[in-house]
Amino acid sequence: MKLTRISTAGVLLSLIAGMGVAQTPAVPVAPAAAVAAPAAPKVAANGDIVQTLKLSGQFNTFTRALDATNLSGLLKAQPNLTVFAPNDAAFAALPAGELDRLMADKGRLQKLLTYHIVNARIDTAKYKGGHGSLPTVAGANVEIDGTGAVLMVNNAAIIQPDLIVSNGVVDVLDKVLNPAVPAPSAAVTPSAPGG
Repeated sequence: MKLTRISTAGVLLSLIAGMGVAQTPAVPVAPAAAVAAPAAPKVAANGDIVQTLKLSGQFNTFTRALDATNLSGLLKAQPNLTVFAPNDAAFAALPAGELDRLMADKGRLQKLLTYHIVNARIDTAKYKGGHGSLPTVAGANVEIDGTGAVLMVNNAAIIQPDLIVSNGVVDVLDKVLNPAVPAPSAAVTPSAPGG
C-alpha cells in the first residue's frame, strides 16, 4: 500500500506540474532585432591630412596623439603620404587603461602612430584583389588584404577608403593597428598610375 501511495503521489505531482505548463499560454518570442550603431558620417577632404582629420570631429584621439608626439607637423609638411586613421570609436575599443598608458609613453605612442603611416600615396585601387604588405614609417610592415568585400589592414577594416587630401590619402579604420603584432607577408607592389 505504501508503494501505491508513492506511485499515486508521483503521478499527482506530474499532473500538477503538467497542468501548470499547460495553463501557461505559449507566447511566441520574436528574436531580438539587431540594433545597429548609427554609421559615422563620411569624412570629407578639407585641406591636408591633419586639417581634414581635425575638422571632421571623428579623430580627436588620433590628432591629440599626433600633436603630443610632434607628428602633426610631419603630416602637414610631407607630400604623398597614406595614413590609416583609426577613428575615435577605434581608440575607445582599446583595452581599459591602454590609451592612458600610450599617452604617458611618448616613444611607444610615436611608434604606434607611425605604424599607421606609409611614405607613399597609395589608393586602395592599387591593392584591391591583392594581398601583401606595405612598409610603414615605423619600419614594420602592415598586411593588406584586398581580396574580400571589405578591405583590411592587419585586423582592421577600412570603413572609408581613399579620402584624397592635398598631401596624400587617408583610409579610415575601425581598429587601432598594433605594431607589436605585425603580420608579415609578400610585399604589395602598387601598380603604376592609370594601370
